[in-house]
Amino acid sequence: MCIIRLTDDQPDLSIVIPVYNEEESLPELIRRTELACRGLSVKAEVILVDDGSSDHSMEIIHDAVQRFPQLFVGVVLSTNFGQHAAVMAGFQQSRGKFVITMDADLQNPPEEIPRVLDMLLQGYDVVGTIRQRRQDSTFRLWGSHLVNLMVRQLCHGRTMTDYGCMLRGYSRKVVDAVLQCGENGKFIPILAMSYARRTVEITVSHAERMAGKSKYSCLKLISLLFDLLTGTSNFPLRLMTFSGFFIALFGVLFGLVVFVISQIDKSWGAEGVFALFAIAFVLMGCQFIGLGLLGEYVGKIHHNTRQRPQFFVEQVIVGQPQAAAEETPEQKLAG
Repeated sequence: MCIIRLTDDQPDLSIVIPVYNEEESLPELIRRTELACRGLSVKAEVILVDDGSSDHSMEIIHDAVQRFPQLFVGVVLSTNFGQHAAVMAGFQQSRGKFVITMDADLQNPPEEIPRVLDMLLQGYDVVGTIRQRRQDSTFRLWGSHLVNLMVRQLCHGRTMTDYGCMLRGYSRKVVDAVLQCGENGKFIPILAMSYARRTVEITVSHAERMAGKSKYSCLKLISLLFDLLTGTSNFPLRLMTFSGFFIALFGVLFGLVVFVISQIDKSWGAEGVFALFAIAFVLMGCQFIGLGLLGEYVGKIHHNTRQRPQFFVEQVIVGQPQAAAEETPEQKLAG
């Protein structure tokens, strides 16, 4: 479902923040973001996308829109579609010439927004950020390092240093290009880099999580790795093909060796039967791995051909203009 707001008062900057069960940190995020936007040189809007939260996040978003109707906009998704889908929903509702994304857990300080905007105003299409002195667990640090390393190896051309940081800036033309991509499971930073003419990275501060815990569990990180691996490159399929050639060549050479030695020592071949079984199991394992990777690609083709929407916008919460809010019942009847 696509709900587009049509108003004459267009902002210059849209800040998109996906929210999922962040009721503890959300009030402080709203307060600090409002203060950061107050000091900007351009008109801004903040789009809070509720990604199917089961706590009181939606009520807090609704309250923020009522208190700051000229700044905050709420977008409510029908269920939890994932962070990237929530960002895409925010992109769809954004109206600014520039768009900045950030997390709702306050690990990306809102006070860094002016620095990202500064680079966008200088004409850069994508502004990436590198987190300094990261306040994450060792598991998250290693996981992030692995994802960044893999993405840089898979992507051709320009790449980012830190793909895991949500605090990024995009020009409107890049956002529009990303919105035109119809495939499911889009990884927005990679798509944005492929459509950008000028890119830059800046260092930003990184804070400890204010409350709650990360929504990326071990299983979700593994799922993200598979999505990146199969959604951004054909390398696994090529690797499977090359591996097949090498395994086949090894099988031919090994067969020749077994034949020669068995002719020299008649008992050797019989005694090595278990080794052959072990090799057979290894080859079968490789086949299953290959079939699994192939299944990942076929599954993605299946999802894309169904053309189901990545998200469903249930409601867009906008504040009432002050003049309309003060309108008397008689004026409403007269209108």
